[in-house]
Amino acid sequence: MARKRVTYRPSKAGSVFGGVAGLIFVGIGLFVVIPAFGPFGVLWTLLAAGITIASFYQAFGRKYTGPEIHIEDEECGKPEDVQQRLETLRALYEQKLITPEEYERKRQEILKEL
Repeated sequence: MARKRVTYRPSKAGSVFGGVAGLIFVGIGLFVVIPAFGPFGVLWTLLAAGITIASFYQAFGRKYTGPEIHIEDEECGKPEDVQQRLETLRALYEQKLITPEEYERKRQEILKEL
């Protein structure tokens, strides 16, 4: 069975929302968390600032092209891979670890992938 690779790029609205939420967390960090928790507050605020910058860059950066979802088939087995699988299958059959019916069914499955 062929595997699929899925890549996703969020929408501009989602990135802007993330940036606005990040600004809120930076504000909370500056006025609430830093005074109350000291070093943890600084870490909190820096993390929130990083997320905010990343979100706004994703939304307004030059390379933004809009929301995208790509679904690609990954390469099926190469001929060498198929040959190796067939040899392994034959070895299992010769060692009487699989029945002739199982051998033939699996052999046909492997050959269909070509």
